[in-house]
Amino acid sequence: MIHKVAAVVVPGVAPFELGIAYEVFGIDRRSTGGPTFDFTLCTPEPGMIPTKGGFPVGVEAGLDATADADVVVVVAYDVISDDGRIEVPPAYLEAVRDAHARGAWILSLCSGAFVLAAAGLLDGRRCTTHWMFSDRLAAVAPRAEVDPDVLYVDDGRVITSAGTAAGIDAALHLVRTELGGEAARSVARRMVVPPQRDGGQAQYVVDPLPCEADSLSDLLAWMRENLAEPHTVAALARRAVLSERTFARRFRDETGTTPGAWLTRQRVARAQELLESTEASVDEVARLVGFGSAPVMRHHFARRLGTSPVAYRRRFAAVAS
Repeated sequence: MIHKVAAVVVPGVAPFELGIAYEVFGIDRRSTGGPTFDFTLCTPEPGMIPTKGGFPVGVEAGLDATADADVVVVVAYDVISDDGRIEVPPAYLEAVRDAHARGAWILSLCSGAFVLAAAGLLDGRRCTTHWMFSDRLAAVAPRAEVDPDVLYVDDGRVITSAGTAAGIDAALHLVRTELGGEAARSVARRMVVPPQRDGGQAQYVVDPLPCEADSLSDLLAWMRENLAEPHTVAALARRAVLSERTFARRFRDETGTTPGAWLTRQRVARAQELLESTEASVDEVARLVGFGSAPVMRHHFARRLGTSPVAYRRRFAAVAS
């Protein structure tokens, strides 16, 4: 169970990603029933550290703060120099390696993945980063499996996240993994963000959005509220008052995926919530979320989460209680 969290700040740090680390791990949430962590900002050379936004951040602690941290957050910064070199202070690399070697979680946000690459921690692992930098990461970490099409990857206590807001998803995933679903939901409620987005969700939509980019928002909301329905493409197209071909194209444009894949993600996410927070049987949960039967739900849990509904409930409902 995680308690102490150290976020590393270096010159050129990205303010938004630094804010994610603080927002998830740095706020005392005891008044609202949420988790509270011992959160520390640290840096190789304490003092006023310039950010990418042009304003400084005062950091008093050195990298020795990572020595007993349960989580080391590798915050995004301008790690790639103008001439293309990866610039990471040697002491930073040593601190990250040491933390990983003793079993701490390593959570990198966006371009922080390049720090892990330089430290050799991505060798033989799946990982991700912002889609704009994925080719570059693959070049500097040839032994890693870089996936540019996901929000985050959790591989052996090393979590890498895609750009910007995907860091929120990765951080909440870590909270959920260590402290359970209720803790993650509590943090998410305070942040006013979704408690869980599937790490396999696409980072971005390839095609430009049409001018009516939100044209399916009401339909998507209705689908979420009615997951138990079969939701065929034909029926959804009729509800959207579109031809099936136009509906399928617009759905992909606006969500980045197909109706079937989108529904599966929503159903798995809702099933996770029910397994964590209710005593409904696995068969009942499968029916409520639209999978129809426990075997079908088990198939999708195994494929998306690498576990079974029963094992998932045992892991997260027990922690949440």
